[in-house]
Amino acid sequence: MKKLIIIILIAAFILFLTNAAQAKPKTKTIYGHSLDGFSRVKIKNNTTENLACYIAINGYKVKFRLPSLRESKWYTATDKRFAYRNFSTWCGYLSQNPEYLKYKLF
Repeated sequence: MKKLIIIILIAAFILFLTNAAQAKPKTKTIYGHSLDGFSRVKIKNNTTENLACYIAINGYKVKFRLPSLRESKWYTATDKRFAYRNFSTWCGYLSQNPEYLKYKLF
């Protein structure tokens, strides 16, 4: 009986008090090419929360807020030598990144 209580207390401690891992929001990165042949990218938000996002290419970073269940606009590279692998994208929850509240909502 004592062992069972100890195991339950340890399980409760692990379950409720440790929050080491945070879930990543469900997004989809969509790549394409413009009519002029330039690579482009946009992000689709598949969650029901607004997200903080950025898209970067060649050191130029665009930060914005992405509404729930919406897509961002297309961001196009400035040189035809850039490909989809040259883009860097990231999205996180606004509650964990409040500094993104000052950026434009798409």
